[in-house]
Order: sequence, then C-alpha cells, then structure tokens
Amino acid sequence: MKNSATELRRAFIRYFEQHGHQAVPSSALIPQADPTLLFTNAGMNQFKRVFLGEESRAYKRAVTVQKCLRAGGKHNDLENVGYTRRHHTFFEMLGNFSFGDYFKEEAIRFGWEFLTGTVGLAKDRLWITIFREDEEADRLWRKIGVSASRIMRCDEKDNFWQMADTGPCGPCSEIHFDQGTVVPGDDRPNGDGDRVIEIWNLVFMQYNRDAAGTLHPLPKPSIDTGMGLERLAAVAQGVVSNYDSDLFTPLLTAIANRAGVKYGDNDQSDRSMRVVADHLRAITFLMTDGVLPSNEGRGYVLRRILRRAARHGRLLGIVEPFLYELTTSVVEQMGEAYSEVTRAADTIAEATRGEEERFIATLDQGLPILNDMIGKTRADGGTVLAGGDVFKLYDTYGFPMDLITEACREQGMTVDEPGFNAAIEAQRTRARKTGGFEQVTARPAVAELAKRVGSTQFVGYDRLESDSVLRAILKGEQLVKEASEGDEVELALDATPFYAEGGGQVGDRGTLLGPEGLVEITDTTRPAPTLILHKGIVQKGKIREGEQLRLAVDASTRQDAARNHTATHLVHAALRDLLGPHVKQYGSLVGPNRLRFDFAHFRPLSSRDIDDIESTVNEEIRKNEAVCAEVMNIQDAVANGALAFFGDKYGEQVRVVSVESFSKELCGGTHVGRTGDIGLFRIVSEGGVAAGVRRIEAQTGSGAYTLMKKLEADVRELSDVLKVGQSELAAKTRKLMAQLKDKERELEELKLKMAGGSTAASTAKTVAGVSVHVQRTDGLDVNGMRALADQLRDKLKSGVIALGAALGDGKVSLLVVVTKDLTGRLKAGDLIKAMATEVGGNGGGRPEMAQAGGKDPAKLDAALEKVFGLVERALQR
Repeated sequence: MKNSATELRRAFIRYFEQHGHQAVPSSALIPQADPTLLFTNAGMNQFKRVFLGEESRAYKRAVTVQKCLRAGGKHNDLENVGYTRRHHTFFEMLGNFSFGDYFKEEAIRFGWEFLTGTVGLAKDRLWITIFREDEEADRLWRKIGVSASRIMRCDEKDNFWQMADTGPCGPCSEIHFDQGTVVPGDDRPNGDGDRVIEIWNLVFMQYNRDAAGTLHPLPKPSIDTGMGLERLAAVAQGVVSNYDSDLFTPLLTAIANRAGVKYGDNDQSDRSMRVVADHLRAITFLMTDGVLPSNEGRGYVLRRILRRAARHGRLLGIVEPFLYELTTSVVEQMGEAYSEVTRAADTIAEATRGEEERFIATLDQGLPILNDMIGKTRADGGTVLAGGDVFKLYDTYGFPMDLITEACREQGMTVDEPGFNAAIEAQRTRARKTGGFEQVTARPAVAELAKRVGSTQFVGYDRLESDSVLRAILKGEQLVKEASEGDEVELALDATPFYAEGGGQVGDRGTLLGPEGLVEITDTTRPAPTLILHKGIVQKGKIREGEQLRLAVDASTRQDAARNHTATHLVHAALRDLLGPHVKQYGSLVGPNRLRFDFAHFRPLSSRDIDDIESTVNEEIRKNEAVCAEVMNIQDAVANGALAFFGDKYGEQVRVVSVESFSKELCGGTHVGRTGDIGLFRIVSEGGVAAGVRRIEAQTGSGAYTLMKKLEADVRELSDVLKVGQSELAAKTRKLMAQLKDKERELEELKLKMAGGSTAASTAKTVAGVSVHVQRTDGLDVNGMRALADQLRDKLKSGVIALGAALGDGKVSLLVVVTKDLTGRLKAGDLIKAMATEVGGNGGGRPEMAQAGGKDPAKLDAALEKVFGLVERALQR
C-alpha cells in the first residue's frame, strides 16, 4: 500500500536523518525523567530537561516516533474515543527537534517539503495557521510558496505554546489539511466540523516567560514539532477517518470476525468496534511498558480502558473473555516497529485475560441492575438516574462510575452526579465515625511537641552512637520536665542515630544513658515529618529535660534490619528482571527477623520462578558488591535509572541507594555496606494478598541459615520414616500419594455401593403423582452424594431425590435433585433452602440440582422428612 503507516514511519525518520537529525528511540509510556507526569503524552517529554537547559545531548537535532497516551490527567481523550473519527488513547507522534540549532526557516521548510514532496499531499489542500503577531512566520511561509490567502492568523489560545506558567514558550504554526466536501464542516481551519483538520504543529520556542508574565528572548531558540501518525496515515491514504487507515483496518477486521458482525453496517456496533480497536492498542503498549491493572495511578487508568473495551465487547455480543486473544493482532501489527511488544506478548495476554475474567463477574452482577434502573427511570418519564441508586450499584457491586455514565449516555440519559457525590461523602463520614477518626488523627500533645522542638537531625547512617540534648519528655499525653524509673516515655532530642520507622523499615531499639538515669528504647517513630520520637521505659534513675544523653542503637537488630532492607532491593530488581517492568513495590515490612515484599503481578509465581529469584539474589550476595547511597535532585536520580513511581511523593533532594548496576532505588532506609554482608537469602513463602498483588516473605543471614538447617532436619526425619535415601524422597512420596488416592477411590466406591443398596435409611413416597426419594447417606462426601443422586435419578426417570449426610466434624450436607421434566413446577433451590433452615444452614443452586450445609446433625432426619410436605405444597400452587 502506498503511504502505509510502516512506510510513513520509515520515511519520516529517513527524511530527517538526511537533514542531520539523530534518530532517537521512543521513550516508554511511563516518563522516566518526570515522576509527576502520568503518561508520556508528547514527543518532547523525553527532551524536557534539554529544553530547560538542565541537560545536554551529544546532538543538536533529533527525530523520533514517540509512543503517547492521553487518558487520565490533564490530557484525557478517553470518553471521546469511538464517538469521533480522530480521538485515540494510544497514538504515535512524529517529531523533529532542534536544541538551539536551526529555527523557524528550516522547520517550516522541512515540514512543507516532507508533506508535499515525500508524502505527496496536494499543496492546494493545505492551510497554515500562525500566531497573530508572528510576522516572521508569515514571511517564511509565503517565501516557500504558500499563498497569503491560505495563511490564517490566530490568537494565543490556538497558536501560542508554553510548557508551564513560566519558562520556555513561543508561537507555533500549524499545518492543516482540507479533506473536501465529503466531510461536513467549515472550509477553513479552527471552524466547525472535521473537514479541515490539523496534522502538524511546529512550535517555535523563542521566549522565556518570567513570574510576572514578561517574555524574554531565549539566547538559543529551539524547535519542537509534533504530528500524529494516525492522522497523517488517514490523509495520506485518502480516507476520512483514522480508523479507515491501515493502522486500524486489520484490528477492526479481527474484532468484526470475533463478534460475527461487519464493520460499516451499523453505527452503534461500529462505535463499539472502534472503542475496542483503540483500547487494545493502549492495553498492549501500557502492559509492554510495565503497567498492570490496579486501583490507583496508572494501573487504574489501564483498568478503566480495559473494562471499557470489555463492556463494548459485550455490546457486540461477546460475553466471554476475548481481548486477550486480540492483543496478538496488535503484537503482529506493531511488533516490527516496537520489538518490546513482541517480547511482552505472553505477559500481555495473560494479564489481560485475568482482568477480563474479574470484570465479567462484575458485569454479570451489575448490568441487569443498571438496565432495570434505566428502565424504571424512563417508565417514570425521567432522564436522570438518581445519584443514590447509582451509588448503591457502585458501592455494592463495584460497578465503575464511568461505565454507568456511558451506558446512560447511550440511552439518552444522564447521571445525577451531585447526588452520587453526596452519597459518597456521606459514606466517608460514616466510615470516619465508625473507625474513630472523626477527630484529627494527630495527637495534640505531639503537635505541640513538634512546634516546640522543631526538627530532629538523623545522624545514624554512618554511626550507631552519639551524644544529644534531651529536648522534651512526653509521658502519656503530658509534656513533663523529668521522668523516673518505671515511667513509659517518648523522648525528643536534637539529633539521633536511631532510625525512625519509615519506608517499610521498623524503628531502631537501644539505650539512652543520662547523668542519673537509663532508658531502654523499644521503638523509634516519626509522628511528624521532621520530628523523631524515641519510645521506651526508664529502667533506673531519672532523666531531665535539657540533659546531655549518650545514645546507643542496638547494633545487632540494626544490622539484621539493614540486611533485610538491602535484600528487599535485590528482590525487587530480581523480580523486575525475571517477570518484567510491570513489577512495582506495593508495600514492604523490613524488620530484624524477616522481610516482606508486596508487588504488582497478575499470577502466582511458579516453583521455578521462586528458585530463579532466590538464586539471583544469592548470586548478588556472593558477588559482594558495594551498596552506595547518594543524595541528588529527583530529576537526576530518575534520569540515572533510579526507580520512582507516579503518585509517590518525593522532595527535590532524594537519597538514591544503588547496588552497582543491579539495583537503584530512592530510599531513606539503612543498608549494609556490601551485599556479602547479607550472608544468605531464603524465600519462606509466596502468595496473593489482593487481585494483582503478590507477597514474598523471606529471611536473611542467621535466620535464613536456621531455616535451612530446619529443612535439612525435616528431610532427614522424613527419609528415616519412609526408609529411603534423601534423593529418593520425591519418587517415594509420589508413589505413596498414588496408592492413597487409589484406596480413597476404592473406599468411596464401596460406600456408594452400600448406600445404593441400603433401604434402611431411605424412604420413597409418591406425592401428588410425583415420586419422592429421601435417604440418609452418612459417610458419603459431596462427590459421593452426587454420584448416588445420579444413580437414583437414572432409576427414577422422573421425580425428586433428597439426600442428607451427617459428617464427622459435626456438620451436615444436603443435596436435592429434581428431574428436568418437573423443573417447571418444582425448583431444587427452593426445596433445599427450606431444608437447610431446619439444620441451621443455608444453600442454593440450579432448578435441577441444589446443595446446602448445616451445623445441627440432630435435626437431619426432620429436614429430610420435611421434603414431602414441601413438594406437596409446591405442586398445589
């Protein structure tokens, strides 16, 4: 295909390389140099510090094809996707940049030559807009051959660009394309409709705006341009919608085939297919760059995108997971341009399927209720869904608010958002009262102490002992001048080597020795950002405000905590290396005896994964690499590869802890000097703590060694018991388990045979012409009861079967089967609910089969006898 998206990408890079530009790879969708930005949303993001003069590059001209996402935050196109021809969440931005090198004349020439020469767009279909005061741009466009009648002057809103309220800024010039009369709208730029659309924005950064709003010329003006590949592909291929270009047609075909519909036949299904196609690209690229669905930050945006796509799949008639299958279409189409997508293909499919399955359960519960709400509101002549009702759906069933809003929009209705927000606020107020948080959570005495003392200097990174002045004594909620033996106190000092609990690491313990007293410190906390409190008990004598104290941290517990903290960093790095960049720390606990690390991942780790992580960490320990800490500004830290996450709060100056080239994280905790100091690392357990969140618990040093020795002892004991060598334990255990399984099966078959042939504990009656078989089946488990019920159903052909078993643990199991010919008059679920109440339990199921449990075996016979009356009453209705 002429001017295919692949050709356009290559042609753009090639053209600018021929004009002295360095081709720079796309940065990730997660901005590495700017943790305040939700997603990369423009080509200039990765060059922001260059434009600000904070960083220099080896080149002064650059060209990129940048992955971008606009969903969430200031730039959010999510709600428009599918409803228009041109809105997208994920898109590719073509850009050329000059860092103090060429300026307006070359930028204008490059843009014109590429579009009219390389791409071949008709000159008479192009329009130019410029800033109203930019005489130079007007002259340069006319110089290159653009008629004055095709140049429009616009105000600051449309043609003046700035990075922020202050800093680099300047006029811009946009190139627009007239799609002709086939598209409704004005025949000039910035008018109504989509007939004339912007395709390329050239930003001339020539000023610096100060705090007063005054513009000062920059000594080295720069160029920043951006052009969406999707829009360029559409106009270059002669189609009026981005979705009709070759970037989307293969995906739309795959979606149409999956849904069994044809694109172009129906506006509503076309809209849903566009939503799915766009969102599949966003899902694929977000997961490639390490984002997984979650309830916060970037993960929440991905979850909204994925669930919106799943819901539109349901509107197309697809009720089972399907997005995960179609991500392969995105991988096939985009893998050549972005090889990282191909490498992440399995992770993308697996994570997408898991999220789809969870959301389908939510939809199955919530959609019927939402449709009922909409129907009742419409029947009452209303067009606004009550906020309280919407809140109930949102709160009880977890139905996303944005999907409720969109479903209403499709039905020509709206949501009472003020009422919804009021219901949420009322719930928060109730929660605060219930949880005891109605009052300000900070203790007044601590707040007063923080005002008086100010700040405590932490000096404990390189020492465990120091002298310090006792600034304040808090006894309960009272500030006192002195404390005596037996008093429980919290002490504030001017400086301390005691590490205060933070960053997952527990607070230090140790002693404070004064002229007349000794305090044993049991914990160290930071109740205010700059205040450190030492909690403890006066062991002997007295301490007084203003005294000089000798502070000594317990070296053993500090060193053990440091081992575990450094090991936590190694675990994090190993997980990211093994599983992918989506792994993100969700929480940790670092104490002297163990470590706990919670992280984002979509499935349990296999035994192989756990072995690989453990081996990787121990390999780093054996290398005995240096662990270094350095304080630097946040931008330099992130640019140098330190892990920082959107939503986390960082100061301008941060502490970076590095283990050579293996790990680099922002961290304020204490660490060992070299990885060899950790000694040994063993994983104790791995499990899930929430959807998409896993937890590893581990031990290091002597704790890991003790664990290993215990395991060795257990293996030796097992070897002795089974009378085989340790190398034969696995085979012997498998053999025994197989034998046990065979014996259990034989026992169940025997029980079933005995129960099937037993008449002593069974009763059969005909009730209103229906056969009812009731039987006690003590000793049979649920599977055995089902097997017996199947046998009895085959014998009866038509009727009701009720079975009950008293289990060995003081519980009751009930089962009811109704043959299919009777389910119009009798429901197994209705029968068993009434039986279950008799034995203090509950249950339910399908019309033809239901089961229940109970906790009163003494009433089992009464529950079974009750069936006859229940059947009779049901048949008489």
